[in-house]
Parts: sequence; C-alpha cells; structure tokens
Amino acid sequence: MKYNWNWGILFEDPYFGWLISGIQWTLMVSAIAWIIAFSLGSIVGVARTVDSRWARGLGTAYVEGFRNVPLLVQMFLWFYVVPELVPEDLGRWMKRDMPFPEATSAILCLGTYTASRVAEQVRAGIESIPRGQKAAGYAMGLTTFQVYRHLLVPVGYRIIVPPLTSEFLTIFKNSSLALTIGVAEVLFQARQIENYTFQGFEAFTAATLIYLVVTMIVVLIMGYVEQRARIPGYGVQREP
Repeated sequence: MKYNWNWGILFEDPYFGWLISGIQWTLMVSAIAWIIAFSLGSIVGVARTVDSRWARGLGTAYVEGFRNVPLLVQMFLWFYVVPELVPEDLGRWMKRDMPFPEATSAILCLGTYTASRVAEQVRAGIESIPRGQKAAGYAMGLTTFQVYRHLLVPVGYRIIVPPLTSEFLTIFKNSSLALTIGVAEVLFQARQIENYTFQGFEAFTAATLIYLVVTMIVVLIMGYVEQRARIPGYGVQREP
C-alpha cells in the first residue's frame, strides 16, 4: 500500500490547536468525573459494609445497576433520555441552555458508572481489615462513625491504592466514548483531522501517544503514592 506520510500536518494550524483542545477536554472530563466517582464511590462502598440492611441494600442496588449496564448505553441515556424524563422546564434547560451539555452528560455518566467500580474497591479494602481492629475501636469507646473515620476508611484507602490507580486509568480511557455525543476530546479531534486531511495514520498515532503519555505519568505518580502509603504486612513487598 502506497501512503504519503506527513507528520508535519499535526503541527500545522489549526490541527495542532485541535489536538491541544482535545487534550484539555479529555483531562477536564476525566478529572471532574473522577472526583464524582471517588466521592460517590466512597460513600456507596462504605454503605455496603455497615450493619444497616437498608444501607447495604441501597449500595448493592447502585453497584449492580450501574456496573452491569454497558457504558456506551449509559452515555446515550444521560444525553438523550434523562432530559426527557425530568420536568419539562428542566429538560429544556438541559438540552438548550445548560453550559456544555455534551461534556456535562459525559462527566455525569463516567462519574456515576465509575463510582460503582470504586465502591467495590472501597468495600474490599475495608473488609480486608481484620475484624479485631474494628472490635478494638469499639472497645476503646469509639462510635461507629469514629471507627470508620479514624480506622477503617484511612487504612482501607491505603490498601486499595493500586486498584484505584487502575480505575482512574480506566475513566481516562473511557472518556473517548464521549465523542459519541459530541465532546471534542482527543479521539474526536483525531477523527476530525483525518476527515480534513486524510492523514488518518498520523492523527490516530498522535492520539495513541497522548493516551500513553498521560497514563504513564499517572502510573508513575500513583506508584510513588503507593510506596508512601504502603502498610507493612499488606500486599507484596517490592524489592528496593
């Protein structure tokens, strides 16, 4: 196959600007969605470990409901269906007047979906702590809230740093699905460059490298965090 390679096209105007804009949208959507996922997932994860049957039931319903529906389907539901289900005035605002409706829908979708996965990590981290530590907290006169605040949640988070890293990488990569509802993230811009220049190999190679660079930076940062947060006796100890 004869193909005219032209890497310089990526640095020409406006294509270079499109890639930079795509990176900014990808990082913004991923970062805000991760804040939602981590916060909501932590609440749901803790709820699945408490003694209240109602709290455990609601947490389980949330996890199973969001985790078992394909993410692409949820993306379309948030963007196309939810505005039709809410009151008419609110739905009209969501479709016409809400700032960045596509990005907002993508953020809510990624955040709520990933929260169900984070919840499972938080639950697993808390439940991996020996029951004797919880009993010791009660024996010291701590309330249930204090036991979770000062013992179970801090220790649980330190245990699950590696899987949380994987979840952040997943939410970053899943942000590429936002192109299906019109968010101009990296993959959207790569396809746009291909449509305008017919240099598809260069455009998608650039998108691939952008994803690799960002994910490797996250892995390095979280690797350092993992080493600093490691609890002796938990997990496999790496050789220095």
